[in-house]
Amino acid sequence: MSRPRFLANHDLTEAIVLGVSRREPAIEFQRLREVGMADRPDAEVLEYAAINGFLLVSHDVNTMTAHAAERLAKGLRMPGVFVAHQSAPIGVIIEDLVMIWVSSEAEEWADQVTFLPM
Repeated sequence: MSRPRFLANHDLTEAIVLGVSRREPAIEFQRLREVGMADRPDAEVLEYAAINGFLLVSHDVNTMTAHAAERLAKGLRMPGVFVAHQSAPIGVIIEDLVMIWVSSEAEEWADQVTFLPM
């Protein structure tokens, strides 16, 4: 079992990444642009997250969830996807991600799409 590690999709509000990092500096929260994948299609982003064991965090309610479902339908594994509506309060999203990191193992989220706030 391992601690959750997060990957910010290119559309994720920067304030969420910064807020999580400020609340708990030990949380690993990478951005797609930091790994040279900012302009990659959703299917490639999900593959990168799967290979590297990241839980993906995104605002992309439509296409990312569709690609995640397609990946699962093909029998491909994924560490998990968290989707937050852009209208959701940023503070609540930050609290949820910190709570996920503190109280769960990364493997608990495998093959799931979870909407935030919870």
